[in-house]
Amino acid sequence: MSLLLRRLLPSRFAWAPTSISTFFGSVATPSQRALHPAWAVVLISVWLATVCNLPLWRKVAMLPGQGSLRGWGFALAFVLIVAAGNAALLSLLAWRLTFKPAATVLLLMAALGAYFMMAYGIVIDASMLTNVLQTDLHESRDLLTWRLPVTVLALAAPPLLWLYPCRLRCLGAWRQLWHNALLLFVSIGVVVVSLLLVFQDFSSTMRNHTQLRYLINPLNSVYALGDIAVHTLNPENHTLHPLGRDAQLGASYSGQTQAPLLVLVLGETGRSGNFGLNGYARPTTPLLSARSDLSSARNAWSCGTSTAASLPCMFSHLGKSQFESRSGNYETLLDVLQHAGLALLWVDNQSGCNGICDRVPYAKTSDKADPALCSGGECLDSILLKDLDARIAALPAAQRARGTVVVLHQMGSHGPAYYKRSPLALKQFQPECTSSALQECQQQQIVNAYDNSILATDQMLENTINWLQAQSQQAQTAMIYVADHGESLGENNLYLHGLPYAIAPDVQKRVPWITWLSPALQARTGVSTACLQQDLRERRITHDAYFHSVLGLLDVRSSVYQPEQDIYAACRQRARPALK
Repeated sequence: MSLLLRRLLPSRFAWAPTSISTFFGSVATPSQRALHPAWAVVLISVWLATVCNLPLWRKVAMLPGQGSLRGWGFALAFVLIVAAGNAALLSLLAWRLTFKPAATVLLLMAALGAYFMMAYGIVIDASMLTNVLQTDLHESRDLLTWRLPVTVLALAAPPLLWLYPCRLRCLGAWRQLWHNALLLFVSIGVVVVSLLLVFQDFSSTMRNHTQLRYLINPLNSVYALGDIAVHTLNPENHTLHPLGRDAQLGASYSGQTQAPLLVLVLGETGRSGNFGLNGYARPTTPLLSARSDLSSARNAWSCGTSTAASLPCMFSHLGKSQFESRSGNYETLLDVLQHAGLALLWVDNQSGCNGICDRVPYAKTSDKADPALCSGGECLDSILLKDLDARIAALPAAQRARGTVVVLHQMGSHGPAYYKRSPLALKQFQPECTSSALQECQQQQIVNAYDNSILATDQMLENTINWLQAQSQQAQTAMIYVADHGESLGENNLYLHGLPYAIAPDVQKRVPWITWLSPALQARTGVSTACLQQDLRERRITHDAYFHSVLGLLDVRSSVYQPEQDIYAACRQRARPALK
């Protein structure tokens, strides 16, 4: 690389740091000959590839055979590939007015990425960045610890303190273009040669350890941002296609004396395996477990590993595979229910609804802030039921007479500040982690804080059912609780969620799905709780079924309804002979 760069630079101008003292001397000696931009590109690229990629090299060091000579050769080639990739990117930006700002952005991106990958074991892809971009201030605040600025300063400050005082040679436009093009060609050549030298090992490693590609910093973030930009700029993604405009209410609505009232509770970060109702050794759901009038699906799987991926997929008619490959956006389950004439309400204790609720009445819990339930701009989930009667009463009377669907979007067990998700009275499992820097806590303390948040969800769901039972004089009621995704609590040094679905552990994908039906709604639909308890206990179901199961339970007829995806259809069909 050094030889190639020396040939790249004219001999009368060629300069390169030959020692550490000379390197830093360029800062202290303004009169010293200016540094060629190509050298600045190489030095910044090497820093990015080595120091800012500690999470990547830590994973590479854990690969089989890395202690051997062949393993060292593979690691060296991998470093050259990453460094040359960074150099190729910077060569496109190595202009007098753009290089230092561009290098600053890349260094800060790399430092931030390295911190979160080291602290929580995450990887960076388009889904993870989408999650970050959609996170509100209150959620972001939970991620801000003293370790963040310290890490960013340690990784980004040294090269920036060197770069900004450093005098870069000013080349003419055409000469700069030629040198940038040559540097790009050389960088690509280094990537190709390094790949060829270790191609067998590299292809095998990338195939068997796909998470490594999401750790290449900051190229992972640049690629993810490009992916998001392409998706955002695609005109088709800004067009909302109509869905279910043929939706009609079924025969059960004819001459009804009581309208259905369905509450859809959207759980946040719910691990199915940590629900006592699902066989967890700890009593995390004592109130729900004491009930015999609900069913819990123990083998339910999410559409994604983040809210940004799962929620839109849940409310879509497409299912996971088609949703991810869709060429456009469609109206959602809520739109279809509204087309059928039902009253809709979304109550949010989270950072938003990812566009799902844009066309239905919406309420934010902070509008009803309660000092007993809210502090620091965040509220416990119990506030979702506060003034709910009044919110529903404000909906159009004609639609309420047909039926009402209320969506309660929980804060749930959102991390990393799990300790904030439960009130003092429900902190049964001690000691709990009271830090957002999860690496500062023992794993059992993290699990304790998380399990306490499940206790809070248990109480909130119990209160929701009690509230629904109190409406039995005027409505036929039901509740469906489904979490959007699961969570890693330190297993294999992984925390939080959002890993690419193909490599994410099951704890990030397996979610609770709980159904409670009042006796009146069981009689109306023919779906008995006893049947669901038997049918759904171990049957594998996915978020793909959510859209169609809600339509089927509410007896909404539409061409977009797929009965084979309705998890309640089997029990409804078994009940038909008895109803005749």
